[in-house]
Amino acid sequence: MKTEVKIPEVGESVKEAVLSQWYRRDGDFVRKGEILFIIETDKVTLEVVAEADGVLRILVTEGAAVPVGAVVGSIETESAPVKAKEERPSAPTEEIAATARPELETVRTVEMQDPGMRTEVLPGRVPPETLPSGLNVAPSALHLAEEQGVDLAKVHGTGPAGRITRGDVLLYLEESLIRSSERAPEGKPIASPSPGAGPPATPAASGAPRALSEQATRKPMSRIRRRIAERLLIARQTTAMLTTFNEVDMSRVQAMRSQFREGFKAKYGVNLGIMSFFIKASVAALKEYPVVNAFVDGQDIITHHYYHIGVAIGAGRGLVVPVIRYADQLSHAELEKAIFDYVGKIQENRLALADLEGGTFTISNGGVYGSLLSTPILNTPQSGILGLHKIEDRPVAVGGQVVIRPMMYVALTYDHRIVDGREAVSFLKRIKECVEDPERIVLEI
Repeated sequence: MKTEVKIPEVGESVKEAVLSQWYRRDGDFVRKGEILFIIETDKVTLEVVAEADGVLRILVTEGAAVPVGAVVGSIETESAPVKAKEERPSAPTEEIAATARPELETVRTVEMQDPGMRTEVLPGRVPPETLPSGLNVAPSALHLAEEQGVDLAKVHGTGPAGRITRGDVLLYLEESLIRSSERAPEGKPIASPSPGAGPPATPAASGAPRALSEQATRKPMSRIRRRIAERLLIARQTTAMLTTFNEVDMSRVQAMRSQFREGFKAKYGVNLGIMSFFIKASVAALKEYPVVNAFVDGQDIITHHYYHIGVAIGAGRGLVVPVIRYADQLSHAELEKAIFDYVGKIQENRLALADLEGGTFTISNGGVYGSLLSTPILNTPQSGILGLHKIEDRPVAVGGQVVIRPMMYVALTYDHRIVDGREAVSFLKRIKECVEDPERIVLEI
């Protein structure tokens, strides 16, 4: 009996995907729930798992573009018990058993640390010997580390609770490649000059500058990167974008975060960040200036009377903007939890297409990367995007005195076809008022 392995449905607008990478080889025994391959669409990347135990038969190779619903492999379920029995070592020596046992115990420890993560140890596929006991690692990261021989103890985890994701392993591999290319080759024999030849000419002697290593690589854009490029060009070509700026004194927000940080984390399990303050302030401003929550459709203006706020989050494959729906109905804790959950989904390739659709306004925080000032580009068809930046202590005049305050530049890019300058400036000023005096949000004044 065979179970077909298909490209799953990821949304009505997605008709094709690229089979980016197989985690298992043809003929491998796989178990139900184990990750088989990763697909990449123009919006998201997803991991596809096995639906049954059995022997994997691969029909489509990596890198192929296949339509949604296409069969890319199968799992032979009838031969599963026999295959599993054949692959199990019948009589391992004491030396091999002594070597393998600690590694298997390590993987079991990982499973106990994260019950939601399924990690199977297959015959002939042993995790790296240096995997520390209790390490929090995603299954896809573990598979990639096995294939590339990466010591996971040297990889910095950026996932929830320090979990090592597949992106962390890829970043480690890229950094290792860069370091190795910059390092001078060692132990390379020097060619001896032929008899009668003079001493080799040096750059200084010939007058030529010392040759530097010139390297370049060419690789095709990922589907997500191509989609990002297309959307940015559409935004530039089809909208009348204009940006207005202001600065916000973050003293009150910083004081509130310091005062309630521990109690907030203890009660809700997430940190109190600044993003929830700006989402609340944006919703208040959108209610007062609804044209910023609208968009142009042909000769019409469509105004939303709900508030689906997109939060731009940087990922290894590009910037994605998951949407927090009905943000006006959520508390600070619920907003922070939603952002935390989306970050985890992005890092583990679990972000669904539905998570990216329906936004009416976007917030992008370039300050996390150290940006002091920028002009964000509209996330079409939306008519407004708020750009946040680095919080920096600066001298400002307060009550006739020069004082040092934590200040942030904020930028609002808007579609000037429907949003006038007066409305845009007033909108950004309203956000400034709400953030500088957070009590305004609670009292709705």
